[in-house]
Amino acid sequence: MNIGEAAKFSGVSAKMIRYYEQIGLIPKAARSEAGYRHYSTPDAYSLRFIRRARDLGFSVEQIAELLVLWRDRDRASADVKAMALSHAAGLKTRIAELQAMVQTLEHLADHCHGDDRPECPILADLAEPTAAESRSQGPHRTPRFGADTPASSRNRGR
Repeated sequence: MNIGEAAKFSGVSAKMIRYYEQIGLIPKAARSEAGYRHYSTPDAYSLRFIRRARDLGFSVEQIAELLVLWRDRDRASADVKAMALSHAAGLKTRIAELQAMVQTLEHLADHCHGDDRPECPILADLAEPTAAESRSQGPHRTPRFGADTPASSRNRGR
C-alpha cells in the first residue's frame, strides 16, 4: 500500500509516518521505481500499534521498546506488564500534578476581583518564587507590576 493507504489503515498521518521512518521507529519503506513509498501489511499493523501506544501516552522511546517486545515471540509478558504498570504510575503522578494546578488556578481566580483595578492575586502569585527557589535563594522581594518588571519598563515611554 502507498503512504496514504497506510495512513488511512493505521490512523497515523503521512507526515508522522515519514517522521517515524526518519527516527528509526519503523524501517524505511520499500520504494517503487518512481520513488513512492510502499508499505506491507505488517508495516501498517506496526503503524497501528504505534498509534495506539501514542494514544495511551507512551513516549517514542517506550514505543520502540514495546515494538521490540511485540515482535519477540520469546519474551515474557511480565516485561510488558512491568512497562505498562510503570507508565500507569507515571500517568497517575501527572494527573495528581494537573489536579493540583487546577486547584491552585481556581483558588487564585476565586480571589481575583476581576474588575478594572490593577491588583491581581493571580499575577502576584506567579511573581512569587516557588518553594524550591525560596529555600535556595534566601530572602526575596517580589517585584510589583508597574515598578520594576519587564512589562512595566516597556510602557514607561508612553
